[in-house]
Formats: sequence, C-alpha cells, structure tokens
Amino acid sequence: MEERKMGIGTLLNAYPDSVGGRLSDIVILLKRPEFKDVFRSFYILPSVFNTDLDRGFSLIDYELSETYASKQDIEDLHELHIDLMMDFILNHISVLSHQFQDIIRNGDESRYRDFFIDWNKFWDGHGTMNEKGYIEPDPEIIKDMFFRKAGLPILMVRFPDGRDVPYWNTFYQEVIYNPVDPLALVRELDMQYETAVSVSKIVNKALENKTSLEELDLKDQNRYLEEIKNYLNAHRSYLGQMDLNIKSPLVWDYYRDTLKKLSDYGVAIVRLDAFAYAPKEVGERNFLNDPGTWDLLEKIDGIASGLGLTLLPEIHASYAEKIYELLADKGYMVYDFFLPGLLIDAFLRKNGTYLKKWIDEITENKIRTVNMLGCHDGIPLLDLKGLLPEEDIQTLINAVVGRGGYVKDLHGAKNVYYQVNATYYSALGENDQRMLTARAIQMFMPGKPQIWYLDLFAGKNDYEAMKRAGVGGHKEINRTNLSLQDAEALLNEDVVRKQLELLRFRNTCPVFTEDAEITVECNESLLEICWQNAAGKVTLKADLAKDTYEIEKEY
Repeated sequence: MEERKMGIGTLLNAYPDSVGGRLSDIVILLKRPEFKDVFRSFYILPSVFNTDLDRGFSLIDYELSETYASKQDIEDLHELHIDLMMDFILNHISVLSHQFQDIIRNGDESRYRDFFIDWNKFWDGHGTMNEKGYIEPDPEIIKDMFFRKAGLPILMVRFPDGRDVPYWNTFYQEVIYNPVDPLALVRELDMQYETAVSVSKIVNKALENKTSLEELDLKDQNRYLEEIKNYLNAHRSYLGQMDLNIKSPLVWDYYRDTLKKLSDYGVAIVRLDAFAYAPKEVGERNFLNDPGTWDLLEKIDGIASGLGLTLLPEIHASYAEKIYELLADKGYMVYDFFLPGLLIDAFLRKNGTYLKKWIDEITENKIRTVNMLGCHDGIPLLDLKGLLPEEDIQTLINAVVGRGGYVKDLHGAKNVYYQVNATYYSALGENDQRMLTARAIQMFMPGKPQIWYLDLFAGKNDYEAMKRAGVGGHKEINRTNLSLQDAEALLNEDVVRKQLELLRFRNTCPVFTEDAEITVECNESLLEICWQNAAGKVTLKADLAKDTYEIEKEY
C-alpha cells in the first residue's frame, strides 16, 4: 500500500460530550490561550454520529448527532488547524439502521436481505438444524472460533411471514417485548374489548417483571396464550449490532459511501474498529483470519487512499502474536497498546529495561505508531503477553487493582487478561509527579501521542459513574464528563498546566519530526531518550525511582 503520513503532533481523544455536554463546549475550551499549540489532531469518539449503544460504537448511520455536534463545530476545529480522526466500524451496524429495519419490515423481499449474515445460509451443509430453527455448526469447524459472548453469536429475527431467521450477531443484542395495547388486541386478534383489557393488564405486568414468554400465564384467559405469544413476537423490538456480509455488493457501496462522508467532514485519519471480525469463512477463524483480514484491509485502503484518508487499524493481540509487526510490514500505522502497561511496570520495578526494548524495536523497524496512556476502553494487559514475563503482568494487575482499578477477564475466562479499568492517574497511585513523568516519557516516545482528556485533567477513578451504569458499567470509571466550568478551573492545577507545557513543547520544538533519529539508554531506573535532527537535539532524562525528569535542549 502507499504510505501516507499523518504527522506526529499530539492527538486529543474524547467523546463529543466529555467536556460541557456538546462538542461546541470542547471547541470553546480549545480556543482558550492555555491550549494554543497544544493539540494538532482530535480523535472524536463515535457518539458524535447517530448511534444507540456502546457509547457510540453501535452506529445507526454516520450523520452527526443532533444531540452532541453540528457541522459548525467541525468547521471550528478545522479553523483551529486541528486535524480530525474518526471511527469507521467495518464489522457491524445497529439493528436500528435503515438497512436492518428494512429486513424486519420486508423479510425475504428486502433488498438488504443479504446485507447482513444469515446464519443458516452461511453454515448450510456444515452442521445440524436444531429445534430452535438455527444450524449448530459441526464442532470441529468452530473449535478455533473466537466468540465474544456465551453461546453462538445469533439474533433470531422475526420476519413478516412469522418465521424466525437467525442472523450473525458478534456483539451486543437485546430483544424487547413491547407493552400490549388492548385496542390493538381488539383490532388484530378480534378479542372482545373487556377480555383485551384483562389480558393486556396481565401481559404488561409480566413484561414489567421480566417474565419470559415460556413462563407467561394468562390465568382464565389461557385460551389466548399462543395467540398472545405470537403477537408479542411479531411486535418485538431489538437492540444490537449486526454483522455485515462483506460478500454483498451493497455492503461495499455502504463502505464507499461512509468513507466519502468521513472525507467530507474533513477527516484525515480513519480508525478502523472491529475490522478483524468482518471476514468470515467456513472452516476459518472468525477473528483475524488469513488472508481474509488482509484482503479486506487492502480493499478498504484502496478506497481510502483515493479520498486522501489514512487508515489506523485497531486491534488487540498479544505481543507474542506479532500482529502489530504484520500490520507495520504491510505499511499501516499501529496502535502502541504496549506503552501504558510498560510505563506502570517501569515505575513499579523502578527499571525501564522492557520499555527500552520496545522503543528500540519501534525505531529499528521504523514502526509508525499512535501511542497513549489512558483511553476510553481501559489499560491494555493482554497485549503485554510475550513482552513482559507472566509474573510481572500479574504484579502489574495486582498493583492497579490495589489502587482501585477493575480487571476485566476476557469473556469470563480466568487468567486471560484483557484490560484493567482505571484512570491512568489512579493507576499511577494518584501521584502528580509520576503522572508528569509518564507524560514526559510519552512525549519522547516515537509516533503520534494520543491524550485521553481525563488524563490531562488528572482524573481519578469514578466509582459513582460505575454504579450509575450498573452491570457491565466498569468502563465508566474512566469516562467522567466534566462541566466546562470544572475543566476551566482545573487549568489552574499544577499537574494540568505542566502537562499542557509538555504537549506544547512536543508540537513546537523543531526536533520532533518524523525523520528525527531517536536513541534510548537505560541504566536500571535512569531512562534517557534523545531526539536529534538537523534543527538540533533534545534529551529527556527520567528517573523511574524518584518520579522525576528533566529536558535538555540543544538548538
């Protein structure tokens, strides 16, 4: 693929409502003098679009959200000379998308019938049809498949003719049985009015109590039980993210239209989310299959390059699997998901040996990276396998959990660590000087530094937000929404002001260029990173035992 540059200036990362409630409030913040030359790019998380679930990662379409953003906000960011990065989710779109709603309305007659993956068509001839109406694939075929949740990834969808058709659903799903209106029962089931009122009360009370259809009891009106079950199923609603059938020409029309829309917004960098789940073949892995994954990326890149877009494929995999290396060899930028854990480990052990090893690998192999400390998702841990010894990973987990973080095991499997949910400031022990030293090291790392907004304001673990979110709300620990007034007040904090100075230095110092020579030395707790080009030389000297740093400038 053609290599396209995206610059190495600092990249703000936030939801459109992370500060003040709307993207326009973040624009107001960025216009303040304290933010002059602080950010070159802005990765706006996908709730900036028309979405329904997963804090934006369930896309209905890519129109701007009326609640959170406007075209004027986008224009204002461009006027601040801030490039944009936005998400494109290749694997799925929402059940509420017009494509899937068309299937629900029209069934087999829908032009989008094969826009999504019909489970039974996909597995035809490779399994056994069960009494529930879907094929159970032969065990030897799916033994290496990677499912995100318990059971088979299926959503049963009621067609207008009364059939339930299974569609592939890797991520979230919810089936909603809607309250019954007695007038509708009179009209559609020809019930007498008083009977309809009585039945409606029983059904609606059962739905309120989350009683399953199998347990539904209409008491004296049980002669209507099957009719009511059919009625509820015919009128049920869905939430969820449905997998796209990348063999459908209509899906490729959708891909092209979406990339064009992102280009029209003035996006420079497109982060590809969940791309590794999209290619599926019988007998192959349904995650990162080879060569399907790389064929898909190449085709997407062909469209993107024609629009002047740079792709950033997002994928979590262990260091030992070398997926980052494969992406880099193919010319793509890669996320440096190793830095967050390596830095915490270096502070814990007061030794930067493993961090130096990773920096050397980046520079020697010319890997183009986007690095980070915290992010919307959590601190990656699975990624460190093969880079850190297992016992050091466990020590790292114990330390962050001891500081109030929450571990998420991968799909419920024990000893398969995925991420720890915590703010980076809390993960560092809520130590201002350690936070500043970590930020300084990030500014001297190769690649483009991505800055989570809450890290910039030294945000602490938000347990109240977790409680409000309920089951599965662990990620809200690091997603505190700040009022504009609170954010402006925090600009007076020393840890915030000094971070802004470091970011501004990274963006304005002429030595930080993509062609600069980067060298690193480490003597246990003493870490030294040097950048040098024709304009001069800058050196960071960090002490991982004392949580201190100094910067030497020669230009």
